[in-house]
Amino acid sequence: MAGTCSFDVTSEVDLQEVDNAVNQARKEVAQRYDFKGAKAEIDFNRAEGTLTLAADSEFKLTALWEIVQGRMVKRNVPVKNLKPGEIEKGSHDTVRRVITLQQGIPTDTGRAIVKFLKDRKLKKVQAAIQGDQLRISSPSRDELQSVIAMLRAEDFGVALQFGNYREN
Repeated sequence: MAGTCSFDVTSEVDLQEVDNAVNQARKEVAQRYDFKGAKAEIDFNRAEGTLTLAADSEFKLTALWEIVQGRMVKRNVPVKNLKPGEIEKGSHDTVRRVITLQQGIPTDTGRAIVKFLKDRKLKKVQAAIQGDQLRISSPSRDELQSVIAMLRAEDFGVALQFGNYREN
């Protein structure tokens, strides 16, 4: 008799790719004409998982944010997992913004995914929250494939990755 199959749903950001994207964005800012002589900084704190953007004006800060997002997309970093904070006024007429990297699935989003699956009334599909990831299990591989398709079609505010497929 066949056992249950399961897979994990996670939401991770590759910090090395973020570092590469930040370095590319810094190079682009250094070469751009509209940033010549202007204060424009991008700081990446790997330990805290934050990016700090600083610029002379809100306009330049917005341009800096667009450059960073463009580089993240080219490096296949999920932009959905970048949570921008409020624009803060700094000293000497500068502005800054702290962007947090979302690692793992937040509890609220995990509950929303579990509720989403229960509302679909799929046969024998179980969803369990395990810390910052979810484990979806079912005796049927086909059901698991349809769950993956449904989750990919829905927007939960974070990029979802599917992995760790197991047959028990």
